[in-house]
Amino acid sequence: MIVTLVKIGVVFGALLLTVAYMTWVERKVLADIQVRLGPNRVGPYGLLQPIADGMKLMLKEDLTPGQVDRVIYLLAPSLSIIPAFIAFAVIPFGDTTTLFGLLSKPVPLHIADINVGILFVFGVASLGVYGIVLAGWSSNNKYSLLGGLRASAQLISYELSMGLSVVGVLMLAGSLSLVDIVRAQEGIAWVFGWVPVPKWFLFSQPLGFCLYFCCALAETNRAPFDLPEAETELVAGFHTEYSSMKFAMFFMAEYANMITVAALATTLFLGGWLGPVAPSPVWFLGKVFILLFLFIWVRATLPRFRYDQLMQFGWKRLLPLALLNIAATAIGAMLVTRG
Repeated sequence: MIVTLVKIGVVFGALLLTVAYMTWVERKVLADIQVRLGPNRVGPYGLLQPIADGMKLMLKEDLTPGQVDRVIYLLAPSLSIIPAFIAFAVIPFGDTTTLFGLLSKPVPLHIADINVGILFVFGVASLGVYGIVLAGWSSNNKYSLLGGLRASAQLISYELSMGLSVVGVLMLAGSLSLVDIVRAQEGIAWVFGWVPVPKWFLFSQPLGFCLYFCCALAETNRAPFDLPEAETELVAGFHTEYSSMKFAMFFMAEYANMITVAALATTLFLGGWLGPVAPSPVWFLGKVFILLFLFIWVRATLPRFRYDQLMQFGWKRLLPLALLNIAATAIGAMLVTRG
């Protein structure tokens, strides 16, 4: 119990710290892409900017409009951020450790390993949209309501494709446990008999990875799928009427969800913690950071979808491709088994 509580504390603290500094990383990367300086005033290279932003948001006046549904309005930010943190309970971020010999036996670097881990992540992560929908409805603002409705429609459109995109991985791994999925990617495969590549599912499921990444962008309301916010159309969307720390909690939820979907992609497609020489958590964090960089790169590169394009892309492109990937994986696995 003590070891589990320590792991929960470490993971929760690391997530909060990463969420805070993802704001700095995103602003720096966007500034470099757009040939600007980015935050550079508070601390060396602007490294204290997230702390300054947090203090500013905590000290801001907390306004509550008079016509809101007060209970739901106050509850919505928590409903957005809590599922993003809970989902990390089953994601393995390393193999085992003895803390340089301080522990008598190796401790696995995951909080829990359940045999339906992937279903747990999808089930918990999908609850986050309730916070957005309730925030839009309870704010008594037409722009907020439109943002909440867009978020719910986007979830229905892309959650299905996201779930189907990982079915190929589950078929190849033969398990729903995230730890088992990582262990199924151990070793080296030989392409054409002489090219060594890791047995990561990225190489056997490239279409599944691309589908998952597109759906992850939509699930986290990131550009070019940021229709629930869409500043040019809806002012700020579902969080228009929020201020102070309630406003900050929605942004924390967005970045926490980004980290969660990137960590899940690392586990499913990039071999999780697997890698030579360096400690396993270093490999895991490095792969997650690369995916987070891709999230920011896409935001800086692609324009926002129109709403009808968003719906068509989800139902007419991603869903058929996800079904095709499942069929191709099943046929390939059957041929390999018979061969």
